Formats: sequence, structure tokens, C-alpha cells
Amino acid sequence: MRKSGLDKIIMVALIMVMISMLSACGQTPANPTSQPAQEGSDNESNNEYITYEAFNGTVRIPKDPKRAVILADSYVGHFLTLGVKPIGITDHAMENPYFKGKLDGIESVGDGTSVEKVLSMNPDLLIVFEGDQNIEQFTKIAPTVVIPYGKKPIREELREFGKMTGREDKANEWIAEWDKKIAEAKPKVQGAVGDKTVSILQPYAKGIYAFGHNFGRGGDILYGEFQLKAPNAVQKEAIDSNTGWAEVSLETLPDFAGDYLFTSAWSGDDANPESVYSTNVWKGLSAVKNNKVFQIDQKGSYFNDPISLEAQLTFIVEKLT
Repeated sequence: MRKSGLDKIIMVALIMVMISMLSACGQTPANPTSQPAQEGSDNESNNEYITYEAFNGTVRIPKDPKRAVILADSYVGHFLTLGVKPIGITDHAMENPYFKGKLDGIESVGDGTSVEKVLSMNPDLLIVFEGDQNIEQFTKIAPTVVIPYGKKPIREELREFGKMTGREDKANEWIAEWDKKIAEAKPKVQGAVGDKTVSILQPYAKGIYAFGHNFGRGGDILYGEFQLKAPNAVQKEAIDSNTGWAEVSLETLPDFAGDYLFTSAWSGDDANPESVYSTNVWKGLSAVKNNKVFQIDQKGSYFNDPISLEAQLTFIVEKLT
């Protein structure tokens, strides 16, 4: 009986030791794939990483991203130009007519606000605008690069994306070709327009927007590349202010209207442009009277990526020369 009792005690002791050992094993660090991808640990064994200095700080990103999701839709064309095909983009980018034939196999992420949708795509790189409300959540899904919109001209932007993706040579190739196109077209356009002014105006629900440079709608080309003259009000409030745009009322419209007008309905709402186009104020503008009003593409004009700029350049040169 004593021996049996001793055996039981030994057995219990052994079980306790085993439980203690198993418990210690359970306290080992979590699998690296469960760590935030922002730190570069996710799939690191299968990919090389680089350290990139982004607007939101130092980010470890894949040297050759394979599953990029572009939520900052203005930059989809930059990636396509560099030969990096994202796996996901917003509906807005999907609707860009200038991307036709270039989006096969790319999935829509809707308006880009669904964290669950982005997570389900298992991205290895996320590109988002400054001010995106989900930045904190996105950084837990994949390396996330935050970009403030409209702060850099096209060449600097593309070189930066080239640096980010290891494709600086492709960025420089596009820039060289772009420079040739501008050098050929610029004297023709400047000769045709002379000292006359050019405006970009878009009616929206509560008024009119006037645009400057670095804000799409062809401004990068008209004011940036061709250095055409803007009306004083546009120059002051949309260009010199570095905001890129200005709000205009129907009463102040003549101050913002140039001798040439590029226009379309605002792409951000359901505003009826006829509420402006049908007014006597609009009809009395010199550009309207002289048939110097050109309708830009409502959806495509929003973009100022390399692909969209090439299409806009063709349109602008055709209209102004």
C-alpha cells in the first residue's frame, strides 16, 4: 500500500513537471506572420525588404511588391507606368477612361474605406492619402505609405515611386520621353495662345471650382509644362497660395475666367453644370462668346498620373493649336 501511494506521488509530480514545460512552451513569441506587416516581418523570408522614408515615417516595404493595393487613386497610373500592376484599386480609378485595357486582373476595393476588404486581399504594400481615416488599421495589415496629395510635380512624384519600387530606371525613361513631347508641343501652344489667359473651371453643387497646377484637370500641363498665363484671381488664390484650387461664386466668376476655358461638371457630386452654363454670367464670358470653351473628361481629368497626363496632353495641344 505504501509503495502504491509512493508511485502515485511520483506520477503526479511527473505530470506537474510536464504541464509546467508545456506551459513554458506556450509562452514563446507568436509566429512572425502574426506581427504587424508594417514592421516588415510578414512573409519576410519570401521577399526582400527596403527601408523607405515616407511622409508617415520609416516604412519597411517589399523591394519588389507583388500585391500592392492603391487606395490613393491618383497614383494608380504611376504604378502601371513603372510596370507594377496592383491587385486592388478604388472604383474611382477603375472608372478612369485613360486606363482602359490596362486593368485586367485588378480587383476593385470599392471606395477604399473597407478595412475588411483590404485585409482579405492580403496585400504586401498599401498606398494611401494623407488624412485617410483608416491609416492606423491599414498599418497593421501591410507596409503602408502615406502620401500628401498635390505636393510634388509629376517628375518628382514618379521618381519617388521609382525609388519606392526599385524601378528608378523606368521612371527616368518615362520622364525622358515626356520631356521630348513637351519640348515639341510647348512652342506651338505658346505661339498659338500668346499672352491670353487660360482657366480650368468645374461647377459643383454649391458653386464653381477654379483649379491651378498639381491638382489634375490639365493644370499640370497648362500652367506647369506650358507656363500659360492664368487670370490674376486664379494665379493668386489657386496657384500662388499653393492650395491648387479656389472656390468661385457665380458673381465672381468673370474674375476667374480666362480667354480659354477648360471645363466639365465636378466629378465629386451630382451637380448639374447647366446651373452655371445656362446663366447669363457664363454666356457673357469672352471665352464662351469666342468659342474657346473645351469640355474635359469629367472622370479622367481628375487624374494627373503619367498615363492620364499623356492623354490630356494630346487633348490640350489639339484644342489650343
